[in-house]
Amino acid sequence: MKKIATSNYSIWIGEKALSKLNLTAYSKVAILVDENTKRDCLSKLPRIENSIIIKIPVGEEIKNISTCNFIWGKLTEYEFDRYSVVINLGGGVIGDMGGFCASTYKRGIDFINIPTTLLAMADSSIGGKLAVDFNNIKNQIGLFANPKSVIIDPDFLHTLPENEMISGFAEIVKHALILDKNLWENIHKNHFKKLDWEEIIGISIELKNKIILNDPNEMGERKKLNFGHTFGHAIESYYLEKNTPILHGEAIFMGIVLEAEFSILSNSEKNEIKNYILSNFALPYTPPKLELLKFLKNDKKNKNQKINFSLLNGIGNCTIDNLINENEL
Repeated sequence: MKKIATSNYSIWIGEKALSKLNLTAYSKVAILVDENTKRDCLSKLPRIENSIIIKIPVGEEIKNISTCNFIWGKLTEYEFDRYSVVINLGGGVIGDMGGFCASTYKRGIDFINIPTTLLAMADSSIGGKLAVDFNNIKNQIGLFANPKSVIIDPDFLHTLPENEMISGFAEIVKHALILDKNLWENIHKNHFKKLDWEEIIGISIELKNKIILNDPNEMGERKKLNFGHTFGHAIESYYLEKNTPILHGEAIFMGIVLEAEFSILSNSEKNEIKNYILSNFALPYTPPKLELLKFLKNDKKNKNQKINFSLLNGIGNCTIDNLINENEL
């Protein structure tokens, strides 16, 4: 088992990580699950006294204020006080929404992330970014708040279909491209099914954690983590509006390909990134940039009515605050 220390909480990774779940200080415990994690993951937790289960549907399309109202309603119904805790057992949607609801309920109660998808293990459960979608705009309403702890048991990955593994892998690829050329070479040369997930997840978290420790509130260096996400979030919003949501990582892979084209890279580097992604992963249709423009214009990172990109200036290096006019797209 491996421990990674952040500014004020610990991340535990390994097959015995669930033994670090300490709830003795809390008056009540809510376990937020979706239909999949209730079926496949809940039984793997140790027995928890004074706990209730809050079940929500599966999917990005329910990551909204209406579902938050349901969660807040359950916490109120069971008279949760400020000494209670929410355990988020699931992927990125569960972690984002559960953390958001906990951090706003009674001005904030503790929450613990137990990620069950590769995406949540390697990326979204770490760093304290919490948000829900609003009017089909990705992550429009949110805040920064850290979990009390993050507990990662790679055994949960065995419950996932391949498309969810691919989705999570997109964030690992992003971390490699912006921060670690050696990691890129490793994953570029080896089929993703043959990777040592506990090792890769640990590397990915350490890369992200180093940035967050230097810039917790995304005032500078943390913006590098947005590479692939400006177009990626616009693509997610495009599909949400059409009521045909796609997986986050699918959109991020498409966003990486599009934003690599805008980056200061050699043609061989651009082709290396594009060919690796498109030849290894079957992705949905990439909408034309013109159809993404209305979503790009609402991106929360924008400045002075210009679209704000984080772009590569070499594999393993990233620049921030690249402001681009809409007519340059």
